Amino acid sequence: MAITYKILGQISPTAVTLSNVYVVPANTQTVISTVSVCNQTNVAASFKLAVQPTGNVIATKHYINYDTPLAGSDTITLTLGITLGAGDVLSANVSTSTISINAFGSEIT
Repeated sequence: MAITYKILGQISPTAVTLSNVYVVPANTQTVISTVSVCNQTNVAASFKLAVQPTGNVIATKHYINYDTPLAGSDTITLTLGITLGAGDVLSANVSTSTISINAFGSEIT
């Protein structure tokens, strides 16, 4: 069993569109340790994060936060420890396209 510590995903998603931040590769387990959400404009915004098990259609039960406020020119860093299996998805929805999301963690193969 090998553990690789890495940047799992980096996106600047389209506003009001659920976008994949990270999809766990086949034959892999992942621990998402940290997610950073950065508002790159001085206008307040909000974001949502969801963890969707493989094969599931997105539902309200998958959201780990919802419409979380993010002040202008601010960053929120979440220390999570989320465990995922092959095919599971971390996704995000943002209120403005000036938000970037970075996920960091470990892949176990």
